[in-house]
Amino acid sequence: MAAPVSTVGKPSTERSPFNTTSFQKKTRTKLISIPGTRPSVQNGQLLVSTGVTSLDYLLGGGLAVGTVLLIEEDRYDSYSRMILKYFLAEGVVCRHELFVAAAQDNPDDILQVGEEPRLSCEPQDSLDAMKIAWRYQNLPKVQSALASSSRFGHYYDVSKTMEPEIRQAAKCHCFYLPEHPTHTMLESYSALLKSLQEVINREGFDVTKSRNILRIGLHSLGSALWGDDLSCHDNPRNGHALTTFLYGLRALLRSSLSVAVVTVPSHLIQDRALMGSITRLCDNAIALESFKGSERETNPLYKDYHGLLHVRQVPHLNCLASKLPDHKDLAFKLKRKQFTIEVSCPQPSVTNINKATLTNIFALSETF
Repeated sequence: MAAPVSTVGKPSTERSPFNTTSFQKKTRTKLISIPGTRPSVQNGQLLVSTGVTSLDYLLGGGLAVGTVLLIEEDRYDSYSRMILKYFLAEGVVCRHELFVAAAQDNPDDILQVGEEPRLSCEPQDSLDAMKIAWRYQNLPKVQSALASSSRFGHYYDVSKTMEPEIRQAAKCHCFYLPEHPTHTMLESYSALLKSLQEVINREGFDVTKSRNILRIGLHSLGSALWGDDLSCHDNPRNGHALTTFLYGLRALLRSSLSVAVVTVPSHLIQDRALMGSITRLCDNAIALESFKGSERETNPLYKDYHGLLHVRQVPHLNCLASKLPDHKDLAFKLKRKQFTIEVSCPQPSVTNINKATLTNIFALSETF
């Protein structure tokens, strides 16, 4: 083994370079400052609000820029359409640009939702006090409402419509399929993707250039209104049309300051394997199960809710393992003015009473 060379008495310029330290002071990178956005505390990703504060909490603080949120529509497309409206209304309030695509309804009609300028941190109506039996009074309390303490997002009044002045001030790009006549479903999705790409390039939504966010709302993709046969046949001839479009959509979002919400009528798609591929091509995926027209509508256990919410997929962004939701039993309800997501808490079952409790009950009954 060679002996080390002594550097005592030598000038500092002649000393070995291996003695110099490799540690450098880390400077904080400057984040992009865009109104209506904030960085994630988990992975540093830029987030926007979905317009539903409880859904933001469920997604880890908001919807990451450059990602796709898939919403599996409820049977009557009432609540999924409402979430899409919330997402677009939040963009109008934050002065983001919009891109709305639809095949049946005019995109201008989708934007009609009331706006109420209240921040998400403002207190809501307090829960009614509830008396519980002595059997459960010592059990830990569960907070049913999903909420965050940070000032992000707004609350919206669904009983009102957006004022014309606010709507006209927003810059919106519309794609109405009847105005773009096509012959096949491949041409429909190709025209939509081409129109979206033109807006991103023309308006300069490049990551290095843009200082604004493009919110993209695509309504009821995969339905027969788009010329798609996914909901018409068990073995569709062009089953790859929607998945090919989602590939192209994700490529556009990854290279621009854009975020998309896509609704799909999953209850009409017969091929479940194909529906699984559609889900995996999106970053976030939730499913809405409405109680309307089902037996659960009259079930007393769900009298306070209008449907269930299922989390199909959570994003894996800048991390090896994503954070899963704390609760799986989620339900949603539409109040007089607000759409909220809560933790469903069915009443405790009587079968959970142990033998000691039954013995005490029988002993008390015998004394009387």
